[in-house]
Amino acid sequence: LGGDVSSSVSKKTDYVVAGENPGSKYTDAQKLGVIILDEKAFVQLLGTEV
Repeated sequence: LGGDVSSSVSKKTDYVVAGENPGSKYTDAQKLGVIILDEKAFVQLLGTEV
C-alpha cells in the first residue's frame, strides 16, 4: 500500500481526502469524477485507526 501527495488533482488521481472546508482541489476532484473521502472514510480504507 502506498500513496503520493500531490499539489494538484488530475485524471490520474485516485482519491482526494477533504476536510471540513475543502478548497479548489475538492471542486477539481468533483469535475474529474475523482473519489472524495473524509478522514473517517480514509482511515477505514487504510484499515487502521488513528
